[in-house]
Amino acid sequence: MPRGDKSKYTEKQKRQAEHIEEGYRDRGVPADEAEARAWATVNKLTGGGKKSGSGRSKAVDKAPAKKGGKAGGAASA
Repeated sequence: MPRGDKSKYTEKQKRQAEHIEEGYRDRGVPADEAEARAWATVNKLTGGGKKSGSGRSKAVDKAPAKKGGKAGGAASA
């Protein structure tokens, strides 16, 4: 699997990345940078692409998703 291949990601992870990317674009981040940041966030949240096999799942870390909201709220207040 070459670098950048998204075949091991679930549909939910792909939707998450797309939604996060839209948020970055709305803030004026260039498209390629927004995509890179979105996938980095998804990787941080879920631990990367999901591999098949029993017992390999990992709890979702929601801290990166909450971080942006706190920083934005404090900065704008």
